[in-house]
Amino acid sequence: MSAQTITRRLTQADLAKLHQAGDKIVMFTCYDASFARLLDGTGVEALLIGDSLGNVVQGHDSTLPVTVADIAYHTAAVKRGSERAFILADMPFGSFQESPELAFRNAVALMAAGAQMVKLEGGREMAATVRFLVDRGIPVCGHIGLTPQSVHALGGYKVQGKGEAAAQRLKDDALALQQAGATMLVLEAIPAVLAGEVTAALAIITIGIGAGRDCSGQVMVVHDAFDIPPGKKAKFVRNFMADGGSIADAAARAVAAVKDGSYPGPEHSYTA
Repeated sequence: MSAQTITRRLTQADLAKLHQAGDKIVMFTCYDASFARLLDGTGVEALLIGDSLGNVVQGHDSTLPVTVADIAYHTAAVKRGSERAFILADMPFGSFQESPELAFRNAVALMAAGAQMVKLEGGREMAATVRFLVDRGIPVCGHIGLTPQSVHALGGYKVQGKGEAAAQRLKDDALALQQAGATMLVLEAIPAVLAGEVTAALAIITIGIGAGRDCSGQVMVVHDAFDIPPGKKAKFVRNFMADGGSIADAAARAVAAVKDGSYPGPEHSYTA
């Protein structure tokens, strides 16, 4: 199966088939209709309305101030601008941690805005919430490793899963989320070898960001990948505008690099 031949909007089942065929999945964060339209035409399979919009759109120093209303607004814009990319929406800080019932109400708002799946941060402690949502028809993507909503608890933006005990906790979290019904899992800022082990142990899709090349796919923050604004970026970021051309050219290079395995390279990855 090739996603390039599908002209309708991709579904969760389409992504699963890509995964089963060993085809890397390309995901970008996206926050508006114009970027959605551009990325949609370059072969990107999934668009994530990330709470990273707090940093790159709203100018905050963390994702914590982002609200459900913010995510819903941007999700609707991305939905209007795209025709074929699968759409995920982040559940922002405070929108799901209190109770499964609260998570459900907020997830409903995001699905109504146009999301096909919601993403929430956390490991085993969120398994019951994931199951509650999945049992009520809401597809869920988990997110473990560096979880930006927990930046203060983690003591900053630090690589996670270093050391045997931390690595085992992360593996246990991944399995718990899969067993709870999550069908996708973001692995952020963890050693590449560990991400490969987690991916091999799971049946579901893993999407890496700073987690090496062995994940089922990669997610890139659109502003980082296109050097907007210029400046120092995280180790795992590659500036696809460095070779010149248009943003559309850069997006096509990013898709090709993920597909052929040249991104992320060792220089973009962490060691244990």
